[in-house]
Amino acid sequence: MLKRCRNLFIVMVASFLMMVLAPTITEAAIGDRILVNGSSGSDVAELQDYLMTKGVFPYHTSTGYYGNITEEAVKDFQRKRNLKVDGIAGPETNHAVQVLRNGDIGKQVIHIQYQLKEAGHYHLNIDGIYGSGTVSAVKSFQKQQGLAVDGIAGPNTRSALDSLSKHGSATGKSLTVESTAYTADCDGCSGVTKMGLDLKKYSDAKVIAVDPSVIPLGSIVEVEGYGVAIAADIGGGINGNEIDVFIPNRDDALQWGRKEVRVEIIE
Repeated sequence: MLKRCRNLFIVMVASFLMMVLAPTITEAAIGDRILVNGSSGSDVAELQDYLMTKGVFPYHTSTGYYGNITEEAVKDFQRKRNLKVDGIAGPETNHAVQVLRNGDIGKQVIHIQYQLKEAGHYHLNIDGIYGSGTVSAVKSFQKQQGLAVDGIAGPNTRSALDSLSKHGSATGKSLTVESTAYTADCDGCSGVTKMGLDLKKYSDAKVIAVDPSVIPLGSIVEVEGYGVAIAADIGGGINGNEIDVFIPNRDDALQWGRKEVRVEIIE
């Protein structure tokens, strides 16, 4: 009896230590563990956000579940970065996906643009697009900090930015815009947004096309009469305070018409 109680006590203590010392699935950050098909948690959601930034995640939102969509997105990213193509987010892939560079688009880019602006190196609109302006700002910051000057926001550069300023965002910004609607089935339309979201394959998506100088690409917004959506597309006719909401059915899109709506940036 005494031996059984002692064994039970040891098991309870071990379980407690595992809970206290090890990051929980919901608290884990990208890089804390190897992620595979079937994994779930906040680190998976973070990975999906990065994959969206790289233009290889075709779904419109991070789900926190590592399923077939995420596995294929990881493989796509691995091919593009000349990594071992196995669909597993191990140390090498997790490291590479967090390096931001020219061509990336989305929330992660918005964050470093705010940091660079706060540090006095970025003087353009926050648009979520890692273009020539962001490259120049990163180079300027790297030179000031005595880092290798390459215009790429790798671990050392991002760590230096984090030590100087917090991640910023346009959260809470509210504006009135003129809205129209579009579908993915028009002549010549690929159905794939600027950020790589596949609207023909995932027609349940809530997506808006924006002028990035007004609403940064990658922002999560709430649109009056439409709901929560991601600003993941642009359009030649979208300028200033204008948006185009994605509606899969053509008749429903025509019924939306042209109207003023309120938009709030929530993330």
